[in-house]
Parts: sequence; structure tokens; C-alpha cells
Amino acid sequence: MKPVLLLPTLLLLGLAAAGQSQTDVPHGTVQRIQVHGKSLEGNLEGDSPDRDVAVYLPPGYTSSPNRRYPVVYLLHGFTDDVDHWWGVKEHFVSVPAVTDKALGAGTREMIVVMPNAFTRYQGSMYSNSVTTGDWEDYVATELVAYIDAHYRTVAQAAARGLAGHSMGGYGAMRIGMKHPEVYSSLYLLSPCCMAPGGDRPNPRAEAIQDPGEVAQADFGTKATLASAAAWSPNPGNPPLFFDLPWKNGELRPEILAKWTANAPLAEIDQYIANFRRYKAIGMDAGDKDQAIAGTVRRLDEILNRYGIRHDFEIYAGDHINRVAERLETKVLPFFSAALQPRTQ
Repeated sequence: MKPVLLLPTLLLLGLAAAGQSQTDVPHGTVQRIQVHGKSLEGNLEGDSPDRDVAVYLPPGYTSSPNRRYPVVYLLHGFTDDVDHWWGVKEHFVSVPAVTDKALGAGTREMIVVMPNAFTRYQGSMYSNSVTTGDWEDYVATELVAYIDAHYRTVAQAAARGLAGHSMGGYGAMRIGMKHPEVYSSLYLLSPCCMAPGGDRPNPRAEAIQDPGEVAQADFGTKATLASAAAWSPNPGNPPLFFDLPWKNGELRPEILAKWTANAPLAEIDQYIANFRRYKAIGMDAGDKDQAIAGTVRRLDEILNRYGIRHDFEIYAGDHINRVAERLETKVLPFFSAALQPRTQ
């Protein structure tokens, strides 16, 4: 592990929204560390298994050295990374800033952890794949074990929450529905990729022949390539090491079936018993984020059908314009109420 860099949150807020006062809220601290993933070793994309991880420690962490804290694991979206979400680069959210504000408004103190899932194809999809690496295992097992071993956490599922935005919301759903023994509460912010897709040919994706061409592709093409790397890997198909659901514009049903098998709404019925084990489940989407709002509504309907209690909201907004506000006023208070409190 590289040496830990401890920075006051205040130093990271220069890019936060203008006009926010930094004198009327408490400030936590941020550590930027690297956490090795054995489950990510040997991935065919060639990404490092030593992953950058950001850790927010609440104001009381230093002043109360005997206290232990619940942990929220927060997953970022596609093409994003820790720098953008942690206030180092200008973005639509700064996790340290909104967490400081939430705590200042009365949210209980907690640790917040985010791994950097930016990969060669610009997003891991938080899935297990020989091409991308076993990200599901990394997040649910290795990262949690590392944080519990190196920080004063309440090391039990009752004190762990999992949340994510967009691709991260998909990851929280995918990982959460399989691991109720690890987490007790879930929150999905505008989760992408919930319903089966891939049945519409993308000639631009087919035109990509080398990983070095990915950076110049449009967003939709990048998302297609990352999805293929995560859901239809093929170690025998270099240099991209995946298969697309179509070839020469013709649908390949056997590959499309693999994508469908990775769509949470297609497999949720097999995990209902796991959802019943959760203490709290929350989800939301902006009304202008129409496709994603539609799948969140479908998830709401499914959970209602099974009688699983959950929080659900379609709010006035798009995919990103109110994410910072939602974290501050909805998500962190949600976990504050749901997670086991800190202990002495």
C-alpha cells in the first residue's frame, strides 16, 4: 500500500459550489489510499489491481479515538472517478462537502468510502469478468475487509450501507442483492442498466478494433464496450477480449442472453429472500431522466408486489443536476437512520 495521505476536507473544497460557507459546518478529513485487489489481478484490460480509494472520516474520528463508526460504501458512475466525486476536480458533486453539510445539519457521523472504478473501458460495471476483473468480489469482500482492518468501523452488516449513482447505482443493486450478509441498507441513485438491453446494433462499437481507440469514442459507444467487457468477456478474442451482442449488424442471441442475465430486473425474483433481509432500501431518479426513472418505477412495483418495504421517489431533476443535494438531504440521512450507531 502506498503511504496514506491525510488531507483536511477544507483543502478539497475549493471547487465546491460557489457561495457555500465553510465556517458554519464541521469538517471531516479525507484519506486517499490504495487497496490491492487480488480479485482484480490478471484482468485482460491490463488495469492495475492497486485501486485508489477515498475515505471520509467524520469530525469526531480524531477527537474520539475510542469510538467506532458505521460505513457507507459509495460507488461512482460511468466515466467518473474518485477525483471528480471527491472535490479534486470540478464536478456536479463533492462527497466531502456534502457529507460535511449533512453532518452539520444533524446526520449522525459515519465513514464514507469510494473505490476508483475507472478502467481502460472507463467503467467496471462493478461486475465479475476476466476482462475487467472481479469487481463485485473486490467491493463486497476485499475492500470491506481492508476498511474494517484499518479503520475504527463497526464491523458488522448492521453498520454497513451500500449506495451508488448511475453505473454505481447498478453496482449497488447488483452487489447488494447478492450480499445481505455484508450490508444491511441499500440506496440507488438513478441506477443505470437495470433492464435488459443490447438488442440494438451499434455500428460505432463494432468499428472499435483496438483498446486505444476507446478514449475518442462517444459516450454511448464507450458504455457499450464497457458493458461487453463486463458481461460478455471472451479471453479468446484479443485485443478487446469481449464479444458484442451483434456482429455485422446481426443479432447474436447467445451473447444477448449474457447481457440479459446481468440485468437486475431480469433476475430480481431469484433474490427476493435476500431483499427481505435488508433493514432499509431506498431508490430515486429525476423525472427528466426518463428511461432510468422508468426502470426505478418498475423496481418499486416489483418490491411492492413482494411486500418489501422501501423508500422510493421520482423528483424534479435530471440525471446529475441534483445529485449533491440528494446525497446531503436524502441519502446520508437515510443511512444515519438505518445503520447501527457508532460504539465506544
